[in-house]
Amino acid sequence: MIRIDSTAVRWLVPYFGRARGAWALAIVATIIASATEPLVPALLKPLLDRGFQGGGIPLWMVPATLLLIFAVRGTAGFLADLALARITQDGLKLLRQDMFARLLDARLSLFREQNATALSNTVVFEVQNGATMLVNSVIALLKDSVSLVALLAYLVYLNWQLTLIVFLIVPGVALLIRTVSRRLYRIARSTQTATNDLAYVVEENVLAARVVRLHGSQAVQADRFAGLSGSLRRLAMKTAVAQASITPLTHMLAALALSIVISIALWQSREGITVGTFASFITAMLMLIAPIKRLSEVASPISRGLAAVQRAIDLIEKTPPESGGDYAPGRARGRIELQDVGVRYREDGPPALDGVTLAIEPGQVVALVGPSGSGKTTLANLLPRFVLPTSGCVLLDGHDVAQWRLDALRRQFALVSQDVVMFNDTLAANIAMGGEADPRRLAECVKAANLQDLVAALPEGLQTVTGHNAMALSGGQRQRLAIARALYKDAPVLILDEATSALDTVSERLVQEALQHLMVGRTTLIIAHRLSTVEHADRVVVLDEGRLVEQGSHAELLARGGLYARLHALQFASA
Repeated sequence: MIRIDSTAVRWLVPYFGRARGAWALAIVATIIASATEPLVPALLKPLLDRGFQGGGIPLWMVPATLLLIFAVRGTAGFLADLALARITQDGLKLLRQDMFARLLDARLSLFREQNATALSNTVVFEVQNGATMLVNSVIALLKDSVSLVALLAYLVYLNWQLTLIVFLIVPGVALLIRTVSRRLYRIARSTQTATNDLAYVVEENVLAARVVRLHGSQAVQADRFAGLSGSLRRLAMKTAVAQASITPLTHMLAALALSIVISIALWQSREGITVGTFASFITAMLMLIAPIKRLSEVASPISRGLAAVQRAIDLIEKTPPESGGDYAPGRARGRIELQDVGVRYREDGPPALDGVTLAIEPGQVVALVGPSGSGKTTLANLLPRFVLPTSGCVLLDGHDVAQWRLDALRRQFALVSQDVVMFNDTLAANIAMGGEADPRRLAECVKAANLQDLVAALPEGLQTVTGHNAMALSGGQRQRLAIARALYKDAPVLILDEATSALDTVSERLVQEALQHLMVGRTTLIIAHRLSTVEHADRVVVLDEGRLVEQGSHAELLARGGLYARLHALQFASA
């Protein structure tokens, strides 16, 4: 009656089909509970035909039978609910783990194509709602189908001629369910997209609260939110109309059949049909309406569940993981070479890098400078393969980075950027970042990063929980915490991406001191707009519109009078 995407169901079986014992218990308990449905109307027949006659039925039999029936049904229902909870939660745990694992190894293009709100909604909320609806719907389908069959069997036993009339309901309900379920599935997919868009607007306004207030754009943002809320409301109303139409239409079909049955039963009563048989038949027939109604409504949760789970399927199956080679030496020397490297983010867009050739010797400090959008960060992102070249190759210690095993390659790099990301964990865990937290090494890194005063002032020291992105710390403290993290990693290649751009003079001095400790003995790439911070570099590489236009020492480039000299003059003239 309901068209189900068999591909999606087969895909879910390894997650939700493992708990075979729980499935067996749920199915058996559901069948027992459903098969007892006809016992209540069956009890009416002897009660009405013989119960009101002297010596017909013992007085204790009716209450005892009712208590027994409902005790069996209640116990079976309890066991089925427990089994369902086990199936759902075990399957959800496995599915979420696989989804999160894909987030951890997915190509970084995923995070450019989808925002954080949509991905977190998919992993946390949508998959839970979808899986719960699907598992519950499967059992409900079984339960109501068994109830329907049991009641129909009892009706056939009572009067097969009248039962034929009941079967007139089935084709009409089947057509109704098929039509509505298709519409509900389409609406459910649109609703998920609208929900993600609405959540993203909330996320944007939470993150940009100061900017919104400073520019007085509350009204504009409120209009955006209202427009998206209106779209979500319209979709919700379409869903409500589709769902609400099922019940009255099903009831009308049932009422039509019931009217015909009563008329024929009254006519048959002249041929000897008893009151008990008639009452039992009508009761069983009326009891058919509930499972038929629920079977008609099961189209909605199945459609919405499949639509929600489809996002999980797309994430795991259609999101390619990062790929690497199998070269995995120990610690690299730190020699970096780019050979005619080009990068395009879009085929129809301008190149981010165009024919860049560059060699950096182990231990050298090289600064990457140039106007905004010149390709500095793109070049740095090529090294740990956060960005893939569209032409040319990038080598570390003479081996193409594409040949390196990814975990071995990324062990060779440490990054300190202007956008410091901290986790809601202890300071020690944020510095060690998954590595073993050695107290001696931690103390050394904290001292080298000029964080010892901060740690000493905290009541729990390094075991203090930083909170959301360590927002309780100042910008300079968070920057030095990132430096301590890089020191602890002890990688041979260091990337500094605007590490001091947003700091005041005092904080910048402390951070610069910490950076000097960090850079010792390491190949270092410094990305900077403030040219005063790169004067100590062994070499300055100047990029413009994705091309390497000049390189040399600070003094050489000033004497040459090229782009670097013009940028230097502009900055110091404005200062």
